[in-house]
Amino acid sequence: MSAVGIQNVAKYYGKIAALEDVSMTIGDGEFFGLLGPSGGGKTTLLRSIAGFVDPDRGEITIGGKPVQNIPINKRDIGMMFQNYALFPHMTVADNIGFGLSVRSRPKAEIAARVEHLLKLVRLSGFESRKPKQMSGGQQQRIALARALSTNPRVLLLDEPLGALDKKLREEMQFELKQIQREIGITTVFVTHDQEEALTLSDRIAIMNGGKVEQIGAPREIYERPRTAFAASFLGTANFFEGTVSGRDNGLTRILLDGGQAIYTADTAEEGRRVTAAVRPEKLLAGPVSAGHDTSRTNSIEGRISAEVYAGNSVTYRVNAAGRPITVFVQNRTGEGFSPDQPVALSWNPSQTVLVEA
Repeated sequence: MSAVGIQNVAKYYGKIAALEDVSMTIGDGEFFGLLGPSGGGKTTLLRSIAGFVDPDRGEITIGGKPVQNIPINKRDIGMMFQNYALFPHMTVADNIGFGLSVRSRPKAEIAARVEHLLKLVRLSGFESRKPKQMSGGQQQRIALARALSTNPRVLLLDEPLGALDKKLREEMQFELKQIQREIGITTVFVTHDQEEALTLSDRIAIMNGGKVEQIGAPREIYERPRTAFAASFLGTANFFEGTVSGRDNGLTRILLDGGQAIYTADTAEEGRRVTAAVRPEKLLAGPVSAGHDTSRTNSIEGRISAEVYAGNSVTYRVNAAGRPITVFVQNRTGEGFSPDQPVALSWNPSQTVLVEA
């Protein structure tokens, strides 16, 4: 049984479609990411699951039961907001146990649950402190423990790491994943951070303009994006437009608009206009004088127009085949290419993915 079911859900604000016929199922124990740009619909969908937004059409189920007419506090969910929304006048323990207190649970039950959650989020010994006495990462863990206090079936996270600095955010990604795995709770989280989505998610739904572009495991979407938007939003991609001009040795030949031919292992009918995506790290760059790697089949020449040095890697912009091409190169030797230097780019046809424009 799916923990969360979403079927043909739509939400309109005037003539603007915040959600348009969105459907997906989220399995028990799954860590499911909603990834997309601002205005893509991900937060509206999360708030619809929580009950803060009423869809205009469609059905949402939790544990197989429709929740349209069920109030927020009866939906068997826990929710953690980006700003944490901790009560500054309460202790850590009182913040964590707040949900149980408003449900009039016995004090002994609340104390036992709070003690368990403090251990889970590694905050034992901090129960008497106030939130302002805690670091950003500790406040995040308090908010997480509070969201888990009622032992909900589904945990909803609205950009849970967005308020943390980069280093702490990276640390908390692993901690959040570990806690989720430890208790096995179904978790749905919103993010616009590609790295966060790749690190945390079992599956990702990429949303854009209120619609779902693609749903799949991180590796699946990254390696085999279905649309140009999915390819460019989850990672970086180079796009080549052209016309299918035939097949050679089991590969599809694409004649680019500038006259250059490249190959893909994907199939498409001859004469069709196509868009092909290639990830920057799939490209092998080398001096033109070294010749092309013929085992890689696809090869074009260009010139270095810009570089971004990032220590362990270098990103080059290469003008080739009538377009700017981005190339990621690992900094293994400390040497690199010079501005305006001619380079040869090569890659395997299997790494050329046809996408919907």
